[in-house]
Amino acid sequence: MATDLRGLRVAQVLGTSTGGIGRHVRALVPALLARGARVAVLGPAATDELFGFAAAGARFAAVEIPAGPGPADARAVARLRRLLRGADMVHAHGLRAGLLAGLARGDAAPALVVTWHNRVLGGRARRAAYLLLERRVARRADVTLGASPDLVAHARALGAPDARFAPVAAPALPPPRRSAEQVRAELGAADRPLVLAVGRLHPQKGFDTLVTAATRWTRRSPPPLVAIAGDGPSRAVLDGMIAASRAPVRLLGRRDDVADLLAAAAVVVLPSVWEARPLVAQEALRAGRPLVATAVGGVPELVRDAAVLVPPADTDALSDAVTRLLDDPVAARALGDCGAARTAGWPDEEDTAEQVAAVYRELCR
Repeated sequence: MATDLRGLRVAQVLGTSTGGIGRHVRALVPALLARGARVAVLGPAATDELFGFAAAGARFAAVEIPAGPGPADARAVARLRRLLRGADMVHAHGLRAGLLAGLARGDAAPALVVTWHNRVLGGRARRAAYLLLERRVARRADVTLGASPDLVAHARALGAPDARFAPVAAPALPPPRRSAEQVRAELGAADRPLVLAVGRLHPQKGFDTLVTAATRWTRRSPPPLVAIAGDGPSRAVLDGMIAASRAPVRLLGRRDDVADLLAAAAVVVLPSVWEARPLVAQEALRAGRPLVATAVGGVPELVRDAAVLVPPADTDALSDAVTRLLDDPVAARALGDCGAARTAGWPDEEDTAEQVAAVYRELCR
């Protein structure tokens, strides 16, 4: 039975998102409304335009939460403080949103839940600089939810009083609208295997390693086409790499036909430096596609033996793993079947929403 949230005033707070965090909050909105909660979403106007929180029934108020610390933080905290008056529950997503929501709340009610979706990446200096922020967010939250077990362990080590694993389920994809042959023909790969990657064009995603690996596949006959669906700040860098190396790679930009692309792919690749519970890995395995992924973050626990795991930033290992699957269609099909079977025990979006709702009710008793 779904947890009753009738009358509970819930504020979801997030920063700029073009991917998993925005999709997660968008999925929570109708589930919380169905349980009787009154839901407000507070975040950048561009994020609402992309995900449609207001269209899903939430009250949306724009709060520009910048990606990094700066003078705009004071304005964001002041606006959040006004908007959070009367809320029973604040649920912030990500460290920046968690920090500003915690400052806006102060030491009084409402209760604060913070979901950690990502690790702080980069060099030692950057990670050290963010450690104070992480510690402050961990200790201010009444409950910390981690999208992967390593995030939960990290939050606990930093002093989180209550940290729990809260897997974020990928939304169910619609059935493909076109045949695999049509998709490959449209991409210029009618007689070539399609190697697919999906994600934000950002250094975290490791697409530079994939582009380098793709140059090695030009010697194959026919050479596969590598298609990367997504957009982001690394686009110019990747365009330059592709042009300089003449790698058989196409950057497709943001797409709304991921189900079609997955159905047409011979192999799906996730070359990230770190991931929690990546949506594309869930989608690929649900679609029964053979997956090559890096053994980072929550990926090994998610896929177990249903994907080929390789070290991050290892061009040789990535290239060899994809090559073996392209050379052995029987093994690739068996791996895809294993992935589809693995997904049977995964939580769906309703399970995710119910776990979140139960935390809200527990804190607001």
